[in-house]
Amino acid sequence: MQQLKRCFLSFVFFFGLWVLLTGISDPQEIITGAIIACLASSLFWSSTDLWGEVQINPKAILYALIYPFVFAEALIRANLDVARRVIAPSLPINPGIVKVKTKLKSRIGKLILANSITLTPGTLTVETNGENFYIHWIDVTSPDIEEASHQIVQKFEKYLEVIFG
Repeated sequence: MQQLKRCFLSFVFFFGLWVLLTGISDPQEIITGAIIACLASSLFWSSTDLWGEVQINPKAILYALIYPFVFAEALIRANLDVARRVIAPSLPINPGIVKVKTKLKSRIGKLILANSITLTPGTLTVETNGENFYIHWIDVTSPDIEEASHQIVQKFEKYLEVIFG
């Protein structure tokens, strides 16, 4: 069952990548993409165990569909904040590296969390060590681990915990 799950999720990943790169304009492209995704997943599904950490249940699927919108909102807010700081240099900038904790256990969940933090302007994941992430933050409002974790990690972690455990 675990092997079937990994193969299926590899197929979904490769087919999704195909759709993102080519767009969907006619049925031939969809069929070609499905065939290529099938071949790629049959070749690569056994080379990684990351897909075994993905939860497949209705709530996880719903959260996986919602997560890109949550990330997009955080991305827009962070872009506006950084742009505001650039336009109005009198606004405070208090850069520093803070330690935050995550509740995520899966490697792929931690990977996506670290990348989500890094892709959001104003924050950069410098290092991960178990449940601790070290984040460079453009405006450190609190050096407290719990408060920094709440401000930086919680908005993503809520969804990733359901999707990846």
